[in-house]
Amino acid sequence: MSDARQLLGIKGASGTSNIWKLRLQLMKPVTWIPLLWGVICGAAASGNYKWEIADVLAALACMVMSGPLLAGYTQTINDYYDREIDAINEPYRPIPSGAISLPQVKLQIWLLLLGGLAVAYGLDIWAQHNSPVVFFLALGGSFVSFIYSAPPLKLKQNGWLGNYALGASYIALPWWAGQALFGHLTWTTALLTLAYSLAGLGIAVINDFKSVEGDRKLGLQSLPVVFGIRNASWISAGMINIFQLTMVAVLIAIGQHLASVVLVLLIIPQMTFQDIWLLRDPLAFDVKYQASAQPFLILGMLVTALAIGHSPLSQGL
Repeated sequence: MSDARQLLGIKGASGTSNIWKLRLQLMKPVTWIPLLWGVICGAAASGNYKWEIADVLAALACMVMSGPLLAGYTQTINDYYDREIDAINEPYRPIPSGAISLPQVKLQIWLLLLGGLAVAYGLDIWAQHNSPVVFFLALGGSFVSFIYSAPPLKLKQNGWLGNYALGASYIALPWWAGQALFGHLTWTTALLTLAYSLAGLGIAVINDFKSVEGDRKLGLQSLPVVFGIRNASWISAGMINIFQLTMVAVLIAIGQHLASVVLVLLIIPQMTFQDIWLLRDPLAFDVKYQASAQPFLILGMLVTALAIGHSPLSQGL
C-alpha cells in the first residue's frame, strides 16, 4: 500500500531511490484525475465530439497535456517551492528527503512545461484554429500555476485566492481546453465553469488540512489556519454544495430539467458523506471523504457538461 502511495504521490508514501519513481511522485498522478475528467466534460459540452479515431486521439492528447504534463508541472513546481513546508509536514517527499537534487527537479519542471505547451500548439494545428486558443489556455494555466507556488505573489499564501486559483485550474481550464478543441468556447460557458470552480475551492480547502502544522509555522494563511479546522470544514462543505445547487438552477433555466434532477440526486450522497466524514473529523477522514464523495461530484460535472452540449449555451446565446 505504501508503495502504491509513493507512485501516486499521496500522503503516507514509502521511500525509494528509483529516480523514475521519484519523478512520478513529484508529479502526483492522483491529482491528474479531475483534469482528465475536465477535458471529457469540455468535449461533451462542445456538442461536437464524435466517437471517431481522430477525435479520440485528439482527446487523449489533450488529456496528456492537461494531466501528466501540465498538472505534473504544477505539482513539481509546487513541491520545489514548498520544500521547507514539506520538511515539516511530509519529510519523506523526494525533495526534503534529499532523494532527488534541486537541479534534477528544475530540469523536470522545464521538460513538463515545454512538453505541455508543445502538445497544446499541436492540438491547435489539428483543430485548424485561427488563433492558438488551446496554447493560450495552457500558457495561462501554467502562469497561474507558477504564481500560485512561487514568490513574490505565491497565491497559496492567501486561503481564498489561492484555493480558488487551484479550483479553477482543476475544473475550468481543462473544461475550456476540451470545449475549445472540439467546438467553440463561449463567454457564457466560460463564466459558468468559473462559477462551478467555486465548488473546486471547497475541495482545495480539504487539501490544506494535512498541511496545517507547516502552514502555521511558516505564516501561510490557509483557511484551516485562519478559521480553524472545524470552521474550515464547514466552509468547504458550504462552497461545494452552494455552487453545485447554483448549477441546478442554471440547468432548470435553460430547460434541462432531467439533467437538473440527476444533478440533485448526485449532490445528496455528497452531502451525506460530508456529514459522515468531513464535518465530524476532517483531519482523520479527509481521504475517506474525498474517495467517497468526489466520484459523485465529477459525475455531476459530466451531467452538466452534457446538458450544456445539448443546449444553446454550447454555441452562445
